[in-house]
Amino acid sequence: MDIKAVVGKNVRHFRELKGISQEELAFDADLHRTYVSGVERGIRNPTVLIVAKLAAALGVEPFKLLEFRC
Repeated sequence: MDIKAVVGKNVRHFRELKGISQEELAFDADLHRTYVSGVERGIRNPTVLIVAKLAAALGVEPFKLLEFRC
């Protein structure tokens, strides 16, 4: 699996666990909603800084967004 797809799947997973919209996540991470959408769909290649922003907004450690899940 492509790492961009892994990050996207994990961002969506933790966002849904938190019960927030893409728009709320984007606001909390100081990103644009369309960027968050692109990350979740695996078409954006987020930098380490973006992964850190998303992780902080989701309340998880950054490595959680990089983990392969079954």
